[in-house]
This record gives sequence, C-alpha cells and structure tokens, in this order.
Amino acid sequence: MADVVKKATRESYGEALAELSTEFEDFVVLDADLAAATKTGVFKKACPERFFDCGIAEANMMGVAAGIASTGRRVFASSFAMFAAGRAFEVVRNSIGYPHLNVNIGATHAGISVGEDGATHQCCEDIALMRTIPGMTIINPADHVEAKAAVRAALELDGPVYMRFGRLAVPIINDEKTYRFEVGKGVTLRDGKDITVIATGLMVNEAVNAAAVLAEEGIDVRVINIHTIKPLDRELVIKAARETGLIVTAEEHSVIGGLGSAVAEAVTEECPVPVIKIGVKDVFGQSGPAAELLKLYGLSAENIADTVRKALKKGK
Repeated sequence: MADVVKKATRESYGEALAELSTEFEDFVVLDADLAAATKTGVFKKACPERFFDCGIAEANMMGVAAGIASTGRRVFASSFAMFAAGRAFEVVRNSIGYPHLNVNIGATHAGISVGEDGATHQCCEDIALMRTIPGMTIINPADHVEAKAAVRAALELDGPVYMRFGRLAVPIINDEKTYRFEVGKGVTLRDGKDITVIATGLMVNEAVNAAAVLAEEGIDVRVINIHTIKPLDRELVIKAARETGLIVTAEEHSVIGGLGSAVAEAVTEECPVPVIKIGVKDVFGQSGPAAELLKLYGLSAENIADTVRKALKKGK
C-alpha cells in the first residue's frame, strides 16, 4: 500500500497564488509580516511587484486591502486566523464586508492544530465571527487539492471570501484530475443510510476513517464534506437529515457558531433531527504537539466513531 501523501493547506495556498498569478494578472497579495508562515512568500518570489508586506498591523492591512479593492482589483490579505478574523474583525466588517469588496482573506494557522503556539494563537472562533458578516463567503478546505481549487474559485467570486488554512500537514484525499470544486456545494464522499457525519477541514479525513471502521461493524455511515460553510449547502444537509435521521458534525473549531451550528440551524428549520456536534467545547486550547492536542480535544476518527455508536444506541 502506497504511503499517504500529506500537505498543509497553507502550503497549497501559497502555491495556488503563485500558479494563478500569470492567469489572473490583476490581483495583489498583502501580508502582515508572516509571509514565510502563511506561504505567501511563494507568491512574493514569483511576483515581487504585486506583493506588499504591511507589517505587524493586521487591521491596517485589511484597510489597505479595502482601499485597493475599491479601485477594482482583487486582493488577497493574509495572516494567522487569530489576527485576520480576531484582531482585524471590525475593519473586515466595516471596510470589506459592508461595501462588499472583492477581498479574499487567507487565514492560516487556524484551530487547535497550531499546536505549540498555544491558546492565544489557536483560533477556534474565526468561522463563528465571519459567519455573522453579511455577504461573507467562508471556505474551509479539507486537503491540498481542495485548497488550491478554493483559491481559484475565490478569485472568480464576487464579494469578500474568508479562506481557512491549516498549519498541520493533512492527507490528500481528493484526486486533482477528477476533483471539481463548487462554492456552496457539499461533497458526498460516502453514502450511507444509518447516520450522517458532516465534516469540514482536517476533520473530513477523520470522518472518512471513522466511517471505514464503523462499516466493519455493520454501521452504514454517510460522509459529507462541507468545504463551504457559508453559504451552506442546505439542500444536501436537509436531504441527509430526512434520509438518515441522525447527524454528527465534526470540525476543528468551537462547537459554538461554526459548522455544527450552521447545520443545526438548517435542520431545525426544515427537518428537525438530532444534531450532535464534535468540536472544541467551550474552552481555550493549550500548548502541545498538534496530533496529541487533536486527540485530547476529541478531534479524531476514534471519537467520531464512538460518538456515532452512542448516537445510534440512543436512537433516532
């Protein structure tokens, strides 16, 4: 069996920017003194005249992005999720969201998997924050292939986009030759009739692995990858609710305001079924190796499988 290829989606982000630079000649990239970490340095090397380092001033960078976008150019503004969504929230809301400008926010180092950087940098609130901004598209890709496709899609989309990328290398689960990315459309990775697991980001691979283990036990799990959290693919979610009667959501984000909340809101309105949310509970993170922290906070295939077993035992 071939070794599983892994790659951090932040690396995919940098590569995609550089690759698209010749096809789309009018976009520029901004960074807040973190080009080596966000991987926008790859674009800087390819197009130094279209790259601007705004220094350690994330809110100001978003203002600069808004100014450039108001001239008609598409802009990518990049920093860690904690700073791009957290520190700069007010400017993103008022200067980018309100006028509905074409600014793509490349937020890297999101979630618990930032690891040793600890609670101050482990942003598990960013999706919740961005969901509240009218007109903001939110994309959280599962792997390298999806991340690169998302960057292209963001370039072609009207209005602001928040893209969430990770620090940790994750398995590549999609085939670049056949994969098709569509904003606002989830992907059914595995069909099933007993229960549905809806996952996003690095939790998609964990959901697939959990489903494989449960299949050996005779449990038929449907797995859906929701790469676009806003707008949510309500049609696909409601279909799963009607056909399986139970939903488990999995995300490397707070259980408050993220994917689980979006799914629960949709289901409650149209087809009320139990929605069990796997994610970071109402707690801060802590410093430690990323892989160990993911297990500690229940962000693993093992916990997904256990949650499914308990949900089915409790009944629909």
